[in-house]
Amino acid sequence: MNLNHLHLQVRSAEQAMAFYARHFGLREFMRHGDVVFLRDGSGMDLALAPAPADGPQPMPPWFHFGFRQSSAAEVEALHAALVADGAPIAEPFEQDAGFASFRCRDPDGYLIEVYWEIQPA
Repeated sequence: MNLNHLHLQVRSAEQAMAFYARHFGLREFMRHGDVVFLRDGSGMDLALAPAPADGPQPMPPWFHFGFRQSSAAEVEALHAALVADGAPIAEPFEQDAGFASFRCRDPDGYLIEVYWEIQPA
Protein backbone atom coordinates (compact mmCIF):
# COMPACT_ATOMS: atom_id res chain seq x y z
CA MET A 1 0.00 0.00 0.00
CA ASN A 2 1.36 3.42 -0.94
CA LEU A 3 0.42 6.90 0.15
CA ASN A 4 -0.91 8.35 -3.09
CA HIS A 5 -2.30 11.84 -2.65
CA LEU A 6 -2.11 15.11 -0.79
CA HIS A 7 -4.88 17.71 -0.78
CA LEU A 8 -4.04 21.41 -0.34
CA GLN A 9 -6.16 24.54 -0.26
CA VAL A 10 -4.68 27.25 -2.47
CA ARG A 11 -5.42 30.88 -3.28
CA SER A 12 -4.83 30.31 -7.01
CA ALA A 13 -4.83 26.86 -8.59
CA GLU A 14 -3.16 28.28 -11.70
CA GLN A 15 -0.28 29.78 -9.71
CA ALA A 16 0.15 26.60 -7.62
CA MET A 17 0.00 24.40 -10.75
CA ALA A 18 2.70 26.47 -12.44
CA PHE A 19 4.95 26.21 -9.36
CA TYR A 20 4.58 22.44 -8.96
CA ALA A 21 4.91 21.80 -12.70
CA ARG A 22 8.02 23.95 -13.09
CA HIS A 23 9.92 22.75 -10.05
CA PHE A 24 8.57 19.29 -9.24
CA GLY A 25 7.39 17.90 -12.58
CA LEU A 26 3.73 17.47 -11.62
CA ARG A 27 1.26 17.75 -14.49
CA GLU A 28 -2.48 18.34 -14.58
CA PHE A 29 -4.23 14.98 -14.54
CA MET A 30 -7.88 15.89 -14.15
CA ARG A 31 -10.36 18.37 -12.73
CA HIS A 32 -13.25 17.52 -10.49
CA GLY A 33 -15.39 20.62 -10.10
CA ASP A 34 -13.04 23.36 -9.02
CA VAL A 35 -10.40 20.95 -7.65
CA VAL A 36 -7.39 20.35 -9.89
CA PHE A 37 -5.44 17.10 -9.58
CA LEU A 38 -1.77 17.07 -10.53
CA ARG A 39 0.12 13.80 -10.92
CA ASP A 40 3.78 12.83 -10.96
CA GLY A 41 5.40 9.98 -12.90
CA SER A 42 4.92 7.47 -10.09
CA GLY A 43 1.21 8.14 -9.60
CA MET A 44 1.30 10.53 -6.64
CA ASP A 45 -1.55 13.05 -6.86
CA LEU A 46 -1.56 16.57 -5.52
CA ALA A 47 -5.09 17.98 -5.30
CA LEU A 48 -5.40 21.77 -5.34
CA ALA A 49 -8.71 23.11 -4.02
CA PRO A 50 -9.82 26.73 -3.69
CA ALA A 51 -9.09 28.20 -0.27
CA PRO A 52 -11.73 30.23 1.56
CA ALA A 53 -11.69 33.99 1.02
CA ASP A 54 -9.35 34.49 4.01
CA GLY A 55 -6.80 32.04 2.53
CA PRO A 56 -5.64 28.56 3.49
CA GLN A 57 -5.83 27.65 7.15
CA PRO A 58 -2.42 27.82 8.85
CA MET A 59 -0.66 24.52 9.38
CA PRO A 60 1.32 23.67 12.51
CA PRO A 61 4.88 25.01 12.25
CA TRP A 62 6.31 21.48 12.04
CA PHE A 63 4.03 20.39 9.15
CA HIS A 64 5.73 19.80 5.81
CA PHE A 65 5.78 17.38 2.92
CA GLY A 66 8.78 16.28 0.94
CA PHE A 67 10.20 15.37 -2.44
CA ARG A 68 13.03 12.83 -2.45
CA GLN A 69 15.58 13.31 -5.21
CA SER A 70 17.90 10.68 -6.64
CA SER A 71 21.14 12.56 -5.87
CA ALA A 72 22.58 15.37 -3.80
CA ALA A 73 23.36 17.18 -7.06
CA GLU A 74 19.64 17.18 -7.96
CA VAL A 75 18.79 18.68 -4.58
CA GLU A 76 21.40 21.38 -5.05
CA ALA A 77 20.24 22.14 -8.62
CA LEU A 78 16.60 22.44 -7.55
CA HIS A 79 17.64 24.71 -4.68
CA ALA A 80 19.46 26.97 -7.16
CA ALA A 81 16.43 27.05 -9.49
CA LEU A 82 14.04 27.94 -6.67
CA VAL A 83 16.39 30.67 -5.41
CA ALA A 84 16.66 32.06 -8.95
CA ASP A 85 12.85 32.14 -9.20
CA GLY A 86 12.55 33.96 -5.88
CA ALA A 87 10.86 31.14 -3.97
CA PRO A 88 11.09 31.63 -0.20
CA ILE A 89 13.81 29.38 1.22
CA ALA A 90 12.92 28.38 4.78
CA GLU A 91 16.06 26.33 5.49
CA PRO A 92 19.22 26.62 3.38
CA PHE A 93 20.80 23.84 1.37
CA GLU A 94 22.93 21.57 3.54
CA GLN A 95 24.84 18.44 2.68
CA ASP A 96 26.90 15.81 4.44
CA ALA A 97 28.15 12.39 3.35
CA GLY A 98 24.73 10.72 3.35
CA PHE A 99 22.10 13.45 3.26
CA ALA A 100 21.36 16.68 1.39
CA SER A 101 18.33 18.90 1.93
CA PHE A 102 16.69 22.29 2.03
CA ARG A 103 13.20 23.57 2.73
CA CYS A 104 11.22 26.11 0.76
CA ARG A 105 7.68 27.45 0.69
CA ASP A 106 5.19 27.21 -2.15
CA PRO A 107 3.07 30.21 -3.26
CA ASP A 108 0.58 29.53 -0.43
CA GLY A 109 3.24 29.15 2.24
CA TYR A 110 3.22 25.36 2.55
CA LEU A 111 6.58 24.06 3.75
CA ILE A 112 8.32 21.65 1.37
CA GLU A 113 11.43 19.61 2.12
CA VAL A 114 13.60 18.57 -0.81
CA TYR A 115 16.13 15.91 0.11
CA TRP A 116 18.35 13.02 -0.89
CA GLU A 117 19.65 10.34 1.42
CA ILE A 118 21.76 7.25 1.03
CA GLN A 119 19.42 4.30 0.80
CA PRO A 120 20.19 1.33 3.03
CA ALA A 121 21.51 -1.71 1.21
